[in-house]
Amino acid sequence: MSGQTVAEFMAYWEAEGLAYVRRGDYDWMVALVPGKRVLEIGCGVGFSTAALLRRGLAVLAVDSLPACLEATRQRAGEGGLALLEADMAVLSEEQIATIAAFEPDTVVCWLMGAPAEVTGATPSEAGQQAVSAYREKLHRLVAELASRLPSVRALHLVDRTAIPWQAKDIGRDTLVRYHNDKTLRDLPFAGERRHALYRKIDDGVASMAQFRKSHPALKSVVPVLASLLAERTQ
Repeated sequence: MSGQTVAEFMAYWEAEGLAYVRRGDYDWMVALVPGKRVLEIGCGVGFSTAALLRRGLAVLAVDSLPACLEATRQRAGEGGLALLEADMAVLSEEQIATIAAFEPDTVVCWLMGAPAEVTGATPSEAGQQAVSAYREKLHRLVAELASRLPSVRALHLVDRTAIPWQAKDIGRDTLVRYHNDKTLRDLPFAGERRHALYRKIDDGVASMAQFRKSHPALKSVVPVLASLLAERTQ
């Protein structure tokens, strides 16, 4: 879990984000982003935003948590960066107009998350289902927003999951089918297999060893980042 309260959520991502920076994960994600003007949905504590800015992209970062926006401002600086406090579930017409005026080429939504008090996450299986439902809902809202913005040509989604690494090619087909059937259904965007990628991430030797001991049938499963770049079709 990534924290029950906003403070716990931010503390978790301060530590987790540093690990992503150290491994080069954010630089990997940024290298997959086309265009020059990026709408970032869910900036967290700013590590991803800083990576986008380092590549010379203009960024409008949107988050529903003021504390995350302030952390992003402090970490990423203000050159090339605009910030907007907004909840994707209740965007006002004024907020949509502000986003449209930025004229983004690409929308990115990376490692979608929120405090457990928002998602309903718990250590139980039901809690994990709540997180999945939250992520699915937010991804759909992001895709619907992207479809309303005529300047947007691509939508980039990255999330953390776990797969049997030897079956990653099958997993790419599954990733494309999932997003095309759910996230992008009836919208003018589509993902293709060539834009579906996985990247191994080190989740800690001890924790993975314990996981595999408890789940011997899943001994080949590894934690990964799952990336899909969807392009506008109309």
